Amino acid sequence: MQALRANKMRAMLTMLGVIIGSGSIVLVVTVALGGQRYVLSQIEGIGANLISAHVVSSENGGLLTIEDQITPADLEAVKQGLPQLISDAVGTNSLPMTVVVSGQERPITLLGVTQGFNRIRNLAILHGRYFDSDDMDSRSKVCLLTEDLARRVFPFDDPVGKGIRVGELVFTVIGVFNERVASFGQTEIQKESVVVPFSLLQYYTGTAYFRTLDVQAGRSEDVPVVTSEVSEVLHSRHRGSAQYRVQNSTGILETARQIALALMIVLILIALIALVISGVGIMNIMLVTVTERTREIGIRKAIGATRHAIRYQFLMEAMAISGTGALAGVAIGVAVPGFLNFLIGFFPEAAGITIPVSWVSVVLAFVVSCSTGLVFGYLPANRAAGLEPTESLRHE
Repeated sequence: MQALRANKMRAMLTMLGVIIGSGSIVLVVTVALGGQRYVLSQIEGIGANLISAHVVSSENGGLLTIEDQITPADLEAVKQGLPQLISDAVGTNSLPMTVVVSGQERPITLLGVTQGFNRIRNLAILHGRYFDSDDMDSRSKVCLLTEDLARRVFPFDDPVGKGIRVGELVFTVIGVFNERVASFGQTEIQKESVVVPFSLLQYYTGTAYFRTLDVQAGRSEDVPVVTSEVSEVLHSRHRGSAQYRVQNSTGILETARQIALALMIVLILIALIALVISGVGIMNIMLVTVTERTREIGIRKAIGATRHAIRYQFLMEAMAISGTGALAGVAIGVAVPGFLNFLIGFFPEAAGITIPVSWVSVVLAFVVSCSTGLVFGYLPANRAAGLEPTESLRHE
């Protein structure tokens, strides 16, 4: 400790690499875990148990017919055939339409949905209400607007209760909504959409079929079975030449996990490179220290110090540098997420978001950093232990 205090600046600069390396390991794992948790929560938010089906094409390039389309009868068949495995099932159909905004027509999506769509798609009703059973059964001319569309069409007014002209149709707005989480394109809802009861859309267009059939499995482990069963129901009720794509979000979740893991491994390797560089710095400084203190080593050995004692002395100096640097780096790595969590508390829109600190990464960073000092300090310590007393005493 006296030797380190005698060269404070050199010791601090040597520690700097260890501080950066150990702090980087903690922060890298924290960022990777936080990013993984956020992405997975977003994907799960749109329905981790969600299965979507739609007709793709007909074999041999044949044209699709009405018989190939997914119908309300298919929806009922799925509900009745899988009552123990699914919690809900809905059908949707969409049409490109226009609305007039500031005297100009603007393209939007008119989406017809069946009962339960808000639950499956995890919609948040910001103003007004969602469709009730009377709206669905009586083909009421009511609609819901996405938050972006409501802000554009009614910039200064509450849209609830007002009329909106969509193409040649006029609807009464009963609610404004948005999706609680980002859907990564896995939804029929566009940024500017008007949602109406499917029965109303069917009445006006005469299209009694769905573009998409969404089924929500009751449990995550049932997703593969439900996916297979939905595909079987659709193929059994339509022509053999019709092709249906039935997919779920399990693949997306697994891909997100793999990407997060790969990213974390790459970033940890980069942090380890920083530690290796700091280890080389420790080795260089310790070699210089051994050279500077050759006479001291000779005196100690002349009065009885063993090779083990000399080796132990210089290893402890290297460990003191790396250990102190590791503690400082870990403290910084833990303090940064804590400070960010404190700042997040001042933003209501970020409520529920936390940056996790993995205590495994803290232990890993400390152990690896200390090991760096031990490994790279061994060569200088061994060289010091091997010096001959007579040669050391003659050293100037």
